[in-house]
Amino acid sequence: MANTLYFLLHIFLLSSLQSVAYASYPPTVYLVRHGEKSGDPLDSGLNSDGFKRADCIRTVFGADSSYDIGYIMAPHINKKGQHRRSYETVLPLATDLGLTVDTSCKRNKVHCVAEKINDYDGPGNILIAWRHGKMKQLVQALGYDDPPEYPEDR
Repeated sequence: MANTLYFLLHIFLLSSLQSVAYASYPPTVYLVRHGEKSGDPLDSGLNSDGFKRADCIRTVFGADSSYDIGYIMAPHINKKGQHRRSYETVLPLATDLGLTVDTSCKRNKVHCVAEKINDYDGPGNILIAWRHGKMKQLVQALGYDDPPEYPEDR
């Protein structure tokens, strides 16, 4: 329950964060942390709770919601399949919405993400699933000077 509340808090705290886009009404950027990881150090994917979170995101941000998601980003998955938790977290939603998850930015390249968002001129809002260790830098790269602190122990 605490994890769900923490997740919803992130949604509402960041729901007003808007990118500097070239559209007449810039999209709202929603930033969520990837779902829970496996306890196996050799498995970089989600565990069962992580897949439940992915289903929750699918419900919260889905086609019947008012979030109007038109673009989804997650970090690049390397050749070994590492760094795929964020992708797995948003894939069910992307599938439902008929969108492709943009994984062109490497997980530590927050300025790449900011550039993609600033260049986005499509319909709808933006959902980003990323690793918690880069969220503060990502929010700063988007132009917000005082981002919230993200706990390391989640």
